[in-house]
Amino acid sequence: VKKASAGEADSYYKIARHYGWCFNQVFADARFKYAIVLEDDLEVAPDFFAYMAAGARLLERDPSLWTVSAWNDNGLAAFSRDASKVLRSDFFGGLGWLLSRNLWEELGPRWPKAYWDDWMREPPQRRGRAIIRPEISRTVTFGKEGSSQGQFFDSHLSKMVLNSDPQPFVQQDWSYLVKQNYDPPFLQAVKDAAVVDVKDALQATGEKKILYKDYNSFKRIAERLGIMSDEKAGVPRTAYLGVITLSRPGLTLYVAPASGAPYYKQAV
Repeated sequence: VKKASAGEADSYYKIARHYGWCFNQVFADARFKYAIVLEDDLEVAPDFFAYMAAGARLLERDPSLWTVSAWNDNGLAAFSRDASKVLRSDFFGGLGWLLSRNLWEELGPRWPKAYWDDWMREPPQRRGRAIIRPEISRTVTFGKEGSSQGQFFDSHLSKMVLNSDPQPFVQQDWSYLVKQNYDPPFLQAVKDAAVVDVKDALQATGEKKILYKDYNSFKRIAERLGIMSDEKAGVPRTAYLGVITLSRPGLTLYVAPASGAPYYKQAV
């Protein structure tokens, strides 16, 4: 038996090996085109599986998408308004997601030794593709203890909202989420939204936007709004084309790059 090095014995190395082994076992069976990936400290919403079934159908028709996530990193009560709303995002959130056989065949031969989720967020893996995520999360975590040592749990994760209003996702038409249908009205809405100062943003109504000029200015804005302020590979959590969309009663708020272009890390 090969003895693991100190690094390989780390929990993040064990997790990556476990995930890789599981995915190989699932897709060794030719009957399966998809795997729903859930951690053992997640609770799912009543319509979780309907959401995933609708997402799988969408992946079949839109190659600009690479997975479906049940999680909204900014799904706090203050920003969880519409149970039927589904959005595109460039940030891989995990915490309940859909893996296709085709994607595993692409990623499996290069599967990392550790930190698999951050690895997936890097440009060589994401390749400019987006995910689908809900406005109101279809999973929540109760896992304060674990390999991440409870990072963000008390400050953020424990405050996330789980959807309790089941939606008939399988019967719905999600063609509006296809890239060529989604991007033009989304970008026009961001362009047309009036600029507001962060101190006034949460009391505003209608469609408004806050502009950030770089990651440091985004971080300051996010902290004022109470949303996640970190980024992975230059992509803020939940961002799509650099824009974070937040909803409150009577308000749609965009946190958008002042340049009009995202500040994402580029593949080398």
